[in-house]
Amino acid sequence: MKLHVIKPSVNNLAVRVFVRAAGIAVEEVDAYGQTRSDGYLALCPAHMTPMLEEPGLAGGALWEGCAIMQYLCNRDGLTRFYPADPAERARQDSAMFYVVGTLYPLLARATYPALGFPLYPGEVGASDADDAAKKAAQAAATAALADPLAVFGKFYLAGRPFIGGDAPSIADIRFAASLEFLAAIDYPQPDWLTAYRHRIEAALASAWSEPAADVRGYLDYLRSKVA
Repeated sequence: MKLHVIKPSVNNLAVRVFVRAAGIAVEEVDAYGQTRSDGYLALCPAHMTPMLEEPGLAGGALWEGCAIMQYLCNRDGLTRFYPADPAERARQDSAMFYVVGTLYPLLARATYPALGFPLYPGEVGASDADDAAKKAAQAAATAALADPLAVFGKFYLAGRPFIGGDAPSIADIRFAASLEFLAAIDYPQPDWLTAYRHRIEAALASAWSEPAADVRGYLDYLRSKVA
């Protein structure tokens, strides 16, 4: 089983943390500069990372980080990361969908300009709008982050240390990985969010710190270039 990753990528971080925390034996393959190659596209026409390569999968491959974590939990019965109870599992799914569908798009609009990343087609940052309009769009996205972040504090983490309850779940890992981008804009985090991130890092220990170091080092490098 191979996991094709780009190590400095926030979007690859969650799966890299998860396989370490779960003790899953997997070969990490550096996909930097390879995602548009013929061999890669034959497995992953979406040219995305992370991408899990395993013969038992339909087409031999699976991409999208949340789907990879869900598959591995289902395959190996890892209910400590992805509960079997339907209601609790739905809570985890809801949190992951909310990250991917609501929080992350705002994070991208708020942080990509600060890192020199291109924005998605159709958005202000990727248009021929002037610099003032692009800065206004970035500021609006940054301001809008407060609402979905508050949802995590008020709902998904209400009365529990982690979204997963007493221990981190795959939803926690995906949420916490996305939060790494906040450093790009020095976002003022509320106290509850800072405490939550400390709990995640303490609970996951080296499973978190090793891959997170790749992301943080790269973000620091990009920020120094943009500055």
